[in-house]
Amino acid sequence: MDLFNYSRRSTSEVNIGATPLGGSNPIRLQSMTNTSTTDTAACVAQAKHIVDAGGEYVRLTTQGVKEAENLRNINAALRGDGYMTPLVADIHFNANVADVAALYAEKVRINPGNYAKDLESIRAHFIPFLKICKENHTAIRIGVNHGSLSERIMAQYGDTPEGMVASCMEFLNICAEEKFTDVVISIKASNTVVMVRTVRLLVATMEQNGMSFPLHLGVTEAGEGEDGRIKSALGIGALLSDGLGDTIRVSLSEAPEAEIPVARKLRDYIVQRENHPYIPCAEAAAFDYLSPVRRKTTAVRNIGGDHLPVVISERLDGSEAYQADFTPDYVYVGRALPTVRRAGVGYIVDADVWNGEADTYPAFNHEQLPLIGGCNADLKFLFMPYMAQTDEVIACLYQHPEIVLISQSNHPNRLGEHRALVHQLMNEGMENPVVFFQHYAENEPETFQIKTAADMSALVMDGFCDGIFLFNQGDDIAHTTVDATAFGILQAGRLRVSKTEFISCPGCGRTLFDLQTTVARVKAATAHLKGLKIAVMGCIVNGPGEMADADYGYVGAGRGKISLYKKKVCIEKNIPEEEAVEKLLALIEAGEE
Repeated sequence: MDLFNYSRRSTSEVNIGATPLGGSNPIRLQSMTNTSTTDTAACVAQAKHIVDAGGEYVRLTTQGVKEAENLRNINAALRGDGYMTPLVADIHFNANVADVAALYAEKVRINPGNYAKDLESIRAHFIPFLKICKENHTAIRIGVNHGSLSERIMAQYGDTPEGMVASCMEFLNICAEEKFTDVVISIKASNTVVMVRTVRLLVATMEQNGMSFPLHLGVTEAGEGEDGRIKSALGIGALLSDGLGDTIRVSLSEAPEAEIPVARKLRDYIVQRENHPYIPCAEAAAFDYLSPVRRKTTAVRNIGGDHLPVVISERLDGSEAYQADFTPDYVYVGRALPTVRRAGVGYIVDADVWNGEADTYPAFNHEQLPLIGGCNADLKFLFMPYMAQTDEVIACLYQHPEIVLISQSNHPNRLGEHRALVHQLMNEGMENPVVFFQHYAENEPETFQIKTAADMSALVMDGFCDGIFLFNQGDDIAHTTVDATAFGILQAGRLRVSKTEFISCPGCGRTLFDLQTTVARVKAATAHLKGLKIAVMGCIVNGPGEMADADYGYVGAGRGKISLYKKKVCIEKNIPEEEAVEKLLALIEAGEE
């Protein structure tokens, strides 16, 4: 894999109805219905909404035999109306249901964690299922989710990336033995770091075993609104940027068809890098792609070292509007300080007009290197494009450890150039902190959130981020939105907490309450609880397993009934829905005392 130059991973082609996946096919988009799979009319209507929005596969929850059998009616109704989009049956808990679903769906998703405890029992159930799929030309997705591994795998590996990969490989090895090739793989988590590291490890393991199966990418329980978009773009984007991924689903707690435009924007933004100008760079020997750690840097004031990554914002227009929880650490003001300065914020001024005022710091460009030695500031910023990082610059950095680099790029693959700059520093043994400058001209917040998270994605996952500086020249996005996006990216990458984190499933036919309304109510009641992770899950399937690292959980237990969890432990069962939010708050207050 070339870390600096984008190209898609070569995979085998999987036949899924009339819409093949992998190989030379485009990255496919998909979503999932949230209506009962026994309700033919509702499923057909929602499937049409997904397809009309651009979805290329439609997934339906298939929790029992009656749901699996009704796929025949849903499939026939869609085909009768001219909709040929493949249907995917999503199987949970009862692996035997997959045998029925394979008769009526073009692809069946199975969860290895739902199969028997030992390998011989797995083979006894899985091989007959593969034979049914062969006979009916049905593809399968082996879908491993963080938090839903089998007891045997958990006992050996724990809930780890290694365990998730081991579980997946058991099933892939059986597919290879049986010469069954219409296989797609997904390894998902609501934790973006776990998700990215696990998929990287899976791809490396498959390569060692001569396998090239295509990948389905997604961040489970990403949530809704800006949080869901940022988290999805960060996790999925980190993998797409390395050429990994053949179909994606952005899991939002919103209407299923709302997921498709978000997925399209993310996919299209990444793949436009194809055939970009070559970025020359040697990968640093100290970098471990499969198990990255934070790059070692020298702390300069509160940047680098063991400090949390900083947020730099710009206020070139003199605006002093800020949000309390998203106030940047530094503000770049260019050539003029504001008349009134905000306490606790550092101000960055162009070096040639910097006069040494308290809490101000000079910013140099790479053509001003001769001026750096004569400046007595204890923190200096240096705007630096990768291709301008010459031997002269490296020599200057050796002499001035107080310099924080602000990495710039105008390259079509800016992530690749930012990565190259850091690898060059590592190759030279340099420990100056690096802040990534990302500039845009967007007028739509959603597009801005998707692009910024995608451009920061692998940089965050690789352990390179000492700071983030987002600069938008569009007219319709407020400074406060830009600031909130920067903090949102750091939180989505598990680098810095600035608000409550909400983990909520996208909903499906198993959901036992109005998910969007409930998420809004829980958010309104708990948004002040900075630092906590709160999960809202529509049913037990997406409950204690897939909300693996949430602090508290609000889980559908039955129609109008909610169960509350602390970590993975159920504290109170079957609470009337109208009382559940108040009881959740009481549980949190008791637990935090």
